[in-house]
Amino acid sequence: MRSLPALALLAAAALVVPAAHASPPERPAAPAIGVQGAEALQRLAQRLQRLAEDGLEPRDYGIPSEGLARSEPAVFAAALRQAAVAALADLLHGRVRELPNRPDLRRDTAALPLGPWAAELAAAAEPAAVIDRAALLPPGAAVLKRALAAARARVAAGGWPPVPPMPGIEALEPGMADAERVLALRARLAAGDPALALALAAAPPEDPLVYDPALVAAVQRFQAAEGLEPDGRIGRMTFAALNRPAEVAVRQLRVALDMRRAAAPPGAERRIEVNIPYQRLQVVEAGRVTLEMAVIVGKPARPTPVMRVRLTSVMFNPPWGVPERNAREDLLPKFRANPRAMMEKGFRVYGFADGQRVELDPAAIDWRAVQKDRFPYLIRQDAGEANALGRIKFVIPNGEDIFMHDTPDRGLFRRAERAFSSGCIRLERPMELLGVALQGTPGWDQARIEQVLASRQTAVMPVGRPIPVRLHYTTATIEGGEARLRPDLYGLDEAYARALDAPRLPRLAELRTP
Repeated sequence: MRSLPALALLAAAALVVPAAHASPPERPAAPAIGVQGAEALQRLAQRLQRLAEDGLEPRDYGIPSEGLARSEPAVFAAALRQAAVAALADLLHGRVRELPNRPDLRRDTAALPLGPWAAELAAAAEPAAVIDRAALLPPGAAVLKRALAAARARVAAGGWPPVPPMPGIEALEPGMADAERVLALRARLAAGDPALALALAAAPPEDPLVYDPALVAAVQRFQAAEGLEPDGRIGRMTFAALNRPAEVAVRQLRVALDMRRAAAPPGAERRIEVNIPYQRLQVVEAGRVTLEMAVIVGKPARPTPVMRVRLTSVMFNPPWGVPERNAREDLLPKFRANPRAMMEKGFRVYGFADGQRVELDPAAIDWRAVQKDRFPYLIRQDAGEANALGRIKFVIPNGEDIFMHDTPDRGLFRRAERAFSSGCIRLERPMELLGVALQGTPGWDQARIEQVLASRQTAVMPVGRPIPVRLHYTTATIEGGEARLRPDLYGLDEAYARALDAPRLPRLAELRTP
């Protein structure tokens, strides 16, 4: 048998990480370790102690102490090997392999088998370099790691300077004077905006209490980076973003790194991707974005679920069968206020008599006597210009009754934050998505589409090639070589972060070496 580097000296003793409560293995005799091998092990131990830079917690891996290396080098080598292989498994495959209700998380661990990496780790003269290479495998890992280091540094420095609340003020407008808030705003932005910090160092503001053009420009840069409307107004959403704790970014970036590990490639097939926190839809084909638009997603109280489905058909001039929750929470107040106006918008009300569904006159119902928790009616809205689904509905069969659709409320797409729906996806440019959906469907051209829409008759057309649709939840993206974060709209990043930090039993099968 050929001799192995110091890391592999105790391979037989460290084939697996012991399961919880298992009896400790007998301590083997300590073989001689060369000076060079011992130094490489020390560098490996130091690298494992820096796993925080990869979004992992070093304390989770049982890294042995330097004192053990001096007193019992063989035991140190065995324990270090166990820690290194465990960390390698998580760097390759992700520490959180799956989560309930997260079908958007799909890993292809078979494409990165642990065995060859563990063998390389055992044979390497510089095993820390193997850990480094594994840590940089996920796409964008280097960018995310730089952002994570900056976020951790900000936390260590005490976080972001706070901007005081604005009671009685709807928004801080450009040109306004506010002694307390303008000073705090300038300090907050200068802490994260090098351009503003340099400008302030070169020339202090003429009046430090005035929300001046230089500060407005810095606010606009901040808003653009946060995905907010870059109008320079400090309203509720900008104020919340300015005061978001620095620790939040650390958690989001840790989650982003772990989510990308061994992520299954999407493939070259044409597909529709909806990023829920970014409120954007993309059509992607062969790795190229061919269509992109804003969307409206579910409000936090009625979140859009993540899912993988297929677009199978298109409904023209769809009626809307109003879900019970929408009826009692959204429409009941409107019927109470003006039932005639609701009738003019095409809403019909149905009740039951002798087991049969019958249409009722909304104006004859005492809506104030109707209770939300005992809503006795079915409500339907006829197809038409006022219909909440607009003129087109894209059918993506699923158990949540979620679909994509047009909307008459076009003004909402001008807003930076667009979490307004009851879970379904409203489209900024549905006609362009329709063109994509009907590609390869014989007999459908622009003239026929316009004819069917003008008829105001409901019609359903199966698409020629069903298109994969992924509704996913990704708050961190990379744009122009920089990491960009969006708010954790539904708290899914926080749930992932909790799973990332949860203790777990070792994965014995993974940690076996060849």
